[in-house]
Amino acid sequence: MKKLHKLTKIGIIIFIIGSGPLLSVMLFSKIGILDDPNPNPIIFGLMAMITFWPSLILIVIGIIIQLTKP
Repeated sequence: MKKLHKLTKIGIIIFIIGSGPLLSVMLFSKIGILDDPNPNPIIFGLMAMITFWPSLILIVIGIIIQLTKP
């Protein structure tokens, strides 16, 4: 099994850091840990929006480099 390319690892880390808080707030509100059933996490949503596409682009570039490398 080949190791992941450095760009792929960076993209995955950015995706987890950027989207993780928003996804956790959504999960916590769904299972009832948060008092508010309809939270409005604006900061987490903006952070996910800003980091989603760059992380996706880095992941795709890293996969392409990994597949084309001999």
